[in-house]
Amino acid sequence: MRRTNIQLDKNNNLRHFLSVEGLNRQILTDILDTAESFSSIGSQQVKKVPLLRGKTIANLFFEASTRTRTTFELAAKRLSADVLNISISTSATVKGESLLDMLRNLESMHCDMFVVRHGESGAAHFIATHVAPHVSVINAGDGCHAHPTQAMLDMFTIRQHKGGFADLRVAIVGDIKHSRVARSQIHALTTLGVTEVRVIAPKTLVPREVQSLGVHVFHDMEQGLRDVDVVIMLRLQNERMKGAYLPSAHEYYQLYGLTTEKLGYAKPDAIVMHPGPINRGVEIDSLVADGPQSVILDQVTNGIAVRMAVMSMTLGRSATQGSVKREATKAGPKAGKEAQ
Repeated sequence: MRRTNIQLDKNNNLRHFLSVEGLNRQILTDILDTAESFSSIGSQQVKKVPLLRGKTIANLFFEASTRTRTTFELAAKRLSADVLNISISTSATVKGESLLDMLRNLESMHCDMFVVRHGESGAAHFIATHVAPHVSVINAGDGCHAHPTQAMLDMFTIRQHKGGFADLRVAIVGDIKHSRVARSQIHALTTLGVTEVRVIAPKTLVPREVQSLGVHVFHDMEQGLRDVDVVIMLRLQNERMKGAYLPSAHEYYQLYGLTTEKLGYAKPDAIVMHPGPINRGVEIDSLVADGPQSVILDQVTNGIAVRMAVMSMTLGRSATQGSVKREATKAGPKAGKEAQ
């Protein structure tokens, strides 16, 4: 019996975006292509298109966030949607209201989408199985499980700077064990056809199942970075560590912090990425983070276009994905007139 992918509707268009895992190369490419059509909107005088006019999007962030929450809000507003930012710490959930009751109340206010960040793995999937048929759910990070929009903005940044994915070697460095970003990046990179994905970390920060994902594991920076095209640094997820995984932050930096010397092991035109927040002097040196090979701020900028793409593709699923891209492309040059 074939298992249904909850992320897709009966026409195989995106209904929810919960994980990169389980989505094929064509869908991921469609997200990147749609994001490309939105990428110039930020440079226009009026930074809006009318694709989601009349839609209401609720941001439900149970964990702290700067880049993700802000870019989701900007993305929704640039699509002309109405946005609700729900402060969980001051919501009725602190009075004992259940999560499902909160969702039902928001649905009764005619919300069309929930963007969810939660500390428990599987939370976004749980919500997606309980929402009304017209509501879409986007996972903005759940526990140690997945962060699919971060992975896709990273893929967009790689394609932007490298032209594609074939023949690339990509190294992901740091706390692989606790990183939902790393898991989503690995699935996206392998699905899009990257030649080799490497993870570089101390043995204590490499999950046992990672090799089953088709990656190569290194515990030495010189060997792991040799001849790579892309270096993705991760921060230490101290808030998720239960026990002693490292002797000290200083020793970690000496062995696994990205310095200009260690970056020299990679190809001369290698790009450096980081999903943020950056801990300078722990996983990356400022000379690298602010250096000519860094594309970290490009990732932030690209996050808006990618999240616009995912929102428009999920809420615009009554039309074909191709028509969403066509409408986005048409709307771009007219954005100033249409939005006024």
